[in-house]
Amino acid sequence: MVIFIDEIQYAANPSHFLKYLFDKYLDNLKIIATGSSAFYLDAAFKDSLAGRKRIFVLQTLSFEEFLLFLNRQDLLQILDNLRKQPEYISTQQNEMLELFNQYLIYGGYPAVVLEPDMNEKMEYLKELKNSFLKRDIDESSVNNPDAFYKLATLLSGQTCNLVNRNELSNTIGIDNKTIEKYLFILQKCFHIELLKPFSRNLRKELTKMPMVYFYDLGMRNVLINRFFPIEQREDKGQLLENYVFKRLSEKYNIDDLKFWRTTDNKEIDFVVNSTVERLAYEVKFSCKKQNNNASKVFLENYSDYSFKTISYDFDENCLQALKL
Repeated sequence: MVIFIDEIQYAANPSHFLKYLFDKYLDNLKIIATGSSAFYLDAAFKDSLAGRKRIFVLQTLSFEEFLLFLNRQDLLQILDNLRKQPEYISTQQNEMLELFNQYLIYGGYPAVVLEPDMNEKMEYLKELKNSFLKRDIDESSVNNPDAFYKLATLLSGQTCNLVNRNELSNTIGIDNKTIEKYLFILQKCFHIELLKPFSRNLRKELTKMPMVYFYDLGMRNVLINRFFPIEQREDKGQLLENYVFKRLSEKYNIDDLKFWRTTDNKEIDFVVNSTVERLAYEVKFSCKKQNNNASKVFLENYSDYSFKTISYDFDENCLQALKL
């Protein structure tokens, strides 16, 4: 038998309840318990349930799932071919890019993806922003909602950039301790990730400030109210880089993802440092704008890593983002 329990964090002493069910009906029962706020789940559970649980983090739709929700199995097959066959070319690549552009702008919340009207997509996202952030504020006892909203908006404008807590504190007018708390809440509620820097303690490496990324680009874009087409956007490089972050977070453990940056601003956007792979990626919207100087310095110091530039272009000199 399978029991599905939604929003388990609202149950009285949910860990005791689940532990009892598991121990008493171990051989005959599987329990699937879901919750929409990791912050509130942590507060509600008094027992870790060690040895009795397996945790799954469900993100908004990946691009593959986006195509599946749109019933585009034809493009799903092309996407699979693009990833498995480096030289593969399809006559439907431009159609794929049009949908990819839509994904970069409106993100992967299922209701938003299934809505065909672009104006309605924007309205859905505005509703999601207001309801989700209000829930986060209520459940985490945020005592300054205006500052919380302002922080989320500032971070959306700084996507793919370093997070300077002192600068945020001065801009918003709240202390560093509160900034730290609000950043923690935004992470625990799966809006953002603060990517840590990669370092082997070289003297010139910057090792203090993290880089911010959003788990859904629709949420990021609605916070700054920008839904212009890709070709009209000054932040299209940020959208592509954030997509690469989301794609890598689907492929690897988040603890294995880092960025590399030196004090003289040489930067590699993503470093994958897993037990089986050592990879480095630079993201450029146009393949022609590769930063060869940064990659050269990085590879001189980390020769055991392989390096690729990821771009929006289908160019033989770069890895096109959809092929990642």
